[in-house]
Amino acid sequence: MADLKEILQELKLQRSILQDGGYGRSVRTPWKPTQLLRDSLTCLNFDEVVKKHPCDECLLWDWVPEEHRDQDIPCHFIPLNSGGDSIASLEGEREREKAEKALLEWLDSTISKLEEGLAKQQAIGS
Repeated sequence: MADLKEILQELKLQRSILQDGGYGRSVRTPWKPTQLLRDSLTCLNFDEVVKKHPCDECLLWDWVPEEHRDQDIPCHFIPLNSGGDSIASLEGEREREKAEKALLEWLDSTISKLEEGLAKQQAIGS
């Protein structure tokens, strides 16, 4: 896993993008719906027509269940809540708003847990 501070920074950026409505229609391609996470500045393949970077280099990779790591967009299969909902399952049900809400809650929860872990690391190191 990447450096904890770097992960926190990226997750906070992702949360900010989501909170600020960053997944509206693209100005360049308004006819094409955006994809959560994949069309984000935090994605290694952001704005690429064809993936140039393998997803296993992404900071979200450790949260992707093993059985979904071969998917086209593996991060869409991260379980976002105790019910196991993911971006893929919610968007498959045409529940974009629910997917965004679940992703935001997952980001909040994950950021909080990682911040606790970082605080413990810093306390041990001091």
